[in-house]
Amino acid sequence: MKRAKAEIIRGYGPFSDVEGVHGVTFDGHAAWFAAGDTLNAFDPETGEPQRKLHVAAHAGTAFDGEHLYQIAEDRIQKIDPRTGHVVSTIPAPGGGADSGLAWGEGTLWVGQYRGRKIHQIDATSGEILRTIESNRFVTGVTWVEGELWHATWEGDESELRHVDPATGHVLERLDMPEGASISGLESDGHDRFFCGGGRAAKVRVVRRPKTP
Repeated sequence: MKRAKAEIIRGYGPFSDVEGVHGVTFDGHAAWFAAGDTLNAFDPETGEPQRKLHVAAHAGTAFDGEHLYQIAEDRIQKIDPRTGHVVSTIPAPGGGADSGLAWGEGTLWVGQYRGRKIHQIDATSGEILRTIESNRFVTGVTWVEGELWHATWEGDESELRHVDPATGHVLERLDMPEGASISGLESDGHDRFFCGGGRAAKVRVVRRPKTP
């Protein structure tokens, strides 16, 4: 297993009128973050706010190329990003104890914070297709170029972990600086991870290591 210090290359925020950043996602142009009662988009090149959707946004956020998915208490809502309308709803596997959310392999991947698990679920029915275990609290989850990564947050310590999606075996770890906690997590599809800063109301960018 490879282990290194996370390289933080940029930060955004703290955002005004935001008590905390929860889920984070990226639609190819804008970065989005969940802030309790709103989903907020900003330009990752300039940091300028772009849009705000008034929807329940309590934990993980994902984007499938067309729709946003958002954990809202014990459910996952599918949202039209153009209108903010909720298109459909499925039950969240943790019944309200869910954390991160990602789109990958045509399905949703849902982190369980204190359950220390990640569930792969059917995005239409909510059926659990696979479960992998972690030995740390799981926050954000993301897929990038066939790799599954998730964030951890216990006390003042956070990590980014590259794991085997079949077994949960840790392949690579990036240690965040003390106090730089990670709530939501998303990749830009290339070499950047967007990391929600929880109560700090920030989003940090961590460089994704190059695969040999």
